[in-house]
Amino acid sequence: MTNSPEAITTDHHPPTGFFFRLRSVRVQIGVKLMLSYLLVIVFISSVFMVVGERLISSLILDEAQEKVRNDLNSAREIYNNKLNQIDTTVQSTANRFFLRDALINGNLDAAFDELDRIKKAENLDVLAITDKYGYVLIRTCNPDLTGDNQGSDTIINRTLYSKEPSAATIIVSGEILQRDIPELAKQAYIELIDTHLAREREETEITDGMMLKAAAPIFDYEDNLIGVVYGGVLLSKDYEIVDKIKQTVYEDVIYKGQDIGTATIFMDDVRISTNVKNKNGERAIGTRVSEDVYNRVIVQGEPWIDRAYVVNNWYITAYEPIHDVYGRVIGILYVGVLEQKYLDIQQRTIITFLAITIAGALISLVASYFLARGIHNPIRKLVSASKEIAAGQLDTRVTVRTNDELQYLAISFNRMAQSLQKRDDQLKEFATQRIMESERLALVGQLSANIAHELNNPLQGIITFSHLLLEDGACDDATTRFSLEKIVGQANRCRDIIRGLLDFSRQRKPEKALCSINEVLHECASLVEHQALFHNILVIKYFQEDLPMAIIDHAQIERVFINMIVNAAEAMEGSGHLTISTRYKPESDFVEIAFSDTGPGISEMNQKKIFDPFFTTKDIGHGTGLGLAISYGIIKGHKGSISVESEIGRGATFIIGLPLKANGNNKESSQHG
Repeated sequence: MTNSPEAITTDHHPPTGFFFRLRSVRVQIGVKLMLSYLLVIVFISSVFMVVGERLISSLILDEAQEKVRNDLNSAREIYNNKLNQIDTTVQSTANRFFLRDALINGNLDAAFDELDRIKKAENLDVLAITDKYGYVLIRTCNPDLTGDNQGSDTIINRTLYSKEPSAATIIVSGEILQRDIPELAKQAYIELIDTHLAREREETEITDGMMLKAAAPIFDYEDNLIGVVYGGVLLSKDYEIVDKIKQTVYEDVIYKGQDIGTATIFMDDVRISTNVKNKNGERAIGTRVSEDVYNRVIVQGEPWIDRAYVVNNWYITAYEPIHDVYGRVIGILYVGVLEQKYLDIQQRTIITFLAITIAGALISLVASYFLARGIHNPIRKLVSASKEIAAGQLDTRVTVRTNDELQYLAISFNRMAQSLQKRDDQLKEFATQRIMESERLALVGQLSANIAHELNNPLQGIITFSHLLLEDGACDDATTRFSLEKIVGQANRCRDIIRGLLDFSRQRKPEKALCSINEVLHECASLVEHQALFHNILVIKYFQEDLPMAIIDHAQIERVFINMIVNAAEAMEGSGHLTISTRYKPESDFVEIAFSDTGPGISEMNQKKIFDPFFTTKDIGHGTGLGLAISYGIIKGHKGSISVESEIGRGATFIIGLPLKANGNNKESSQHG
């Protein structure tokens, strides 16, 4: 089993796999735009629906709670009005002159008849008179029972001592009710019914009653207290207040077979007066409030405005405590609205909102289709035209009239195509010229090599015989000897030109071996530093000590280095500084050699031609213009680079880059300076 990267890649990403097929699927930009629009629309619609649903639910719940809060205010007014009505009746009775006269004169029978009439007219459960010590003189609900003391009653006691009217809600014990008013004792008796979510309670029945009660003092004509009138209404199983709340606040509206609004009076946590119905359709007397509401209202004495489970259904409710004359919480006043109504309103609102959102999303989707189409068509034209351009049809043009960036892109595309077509024509013309020039140069090069080879033999004879004539001393005449020396000099120059031509035309393939660049440079410097040209030139060497070995042709590279050194010396005219430096460039795996002189520099125009054959800036007769061209060919054969950096008046720097590897990794390309 192979461990090659190809095998590992194939194991993990098989070409026939799902992800490979998925990546190979080509999706048009119009489809991508549509999918993008659809994704945005779905996302925004989902956010709108979630936020809208919560916002609507919150608003409806807040509205429902605000309504029951107002309903509770109305219920409290009705409850207090009933108490005020009893208080007013009692006070007006206490202020009647006949009652004062009857008590002063002891005519209690006449007073009884008037009290009984008032009791029936005002629909009171209790109406009685005590003397100034609290002993009952007249009791309309139980005429035979008189003489008992009511001074322990909180309302009567407060009136006796303060000599002022007093009214409040009180709890009357079952024993007192049974002793004083047996009929009211039966009315107050309630069996407790086990209720869902209510607190645990050991009692199974209650005999106490909750009563709205008022008392007022009776004074003689000298403002002396002679008695107290007290009266009240037992709230247990009395539905006047709760039904009046229901009629006034909720107008007896029925929703899906149930009363939309309900009211209840609790004694402690027991419903003693209510229009909430149980499963049998009867008033839920004896059922109890939930434990959470009990803890908030009875224990903590704070209102409760929230949803709550009432007997057998959920209501948006409002509860507040009922206090006795001493401020103690003895009961609860409740109003509630059927939650189902608001749930239905919420559902209908959300459905409407969803319908609007979906309709808006569909409209947006249709609009996005046309928008995507308007974008896709110009892009499709541009893609088609780009394929034609890639296929070589450079005369292709695109027409887009969208008056936007796509139109500007089409205009730019047409300009690009026009420029490509023009450049293609120019390249074809240039290539044709270069081919013709290359063929001409090849012929010239071949012809030059042949001519140089043919001229080399006779020229060698001229040089040989000229040297012999000079050595034999056959020419005593100075003029003749001067002419002979000129012949030798010019013949040597011709020999150098022919040798350069032969070297340039017959550049051999490098024979590479592992060499030290620093050692080659040391050898080159030692070969030339004793020549007369270098007597006034300071050679400065900055060689990297740990420079890696390079695989090069020693002889060819040595020739290049000597050519660089000699050219620098000639440029400085035998006086100046020559700096030779080496360094390793790990990012490209190259060795870089720099030759920097302090000569006059090279113009930018000449830098472009300095590596061309036969180009030279030396005086006529002092150079063939082949040295740098030959050096360039040698460096190119090593897959290296050679360049020049120079400014007029600031010298020149020739930089040679040689790869460390034998094949050359071409991380740096050969270039002309």
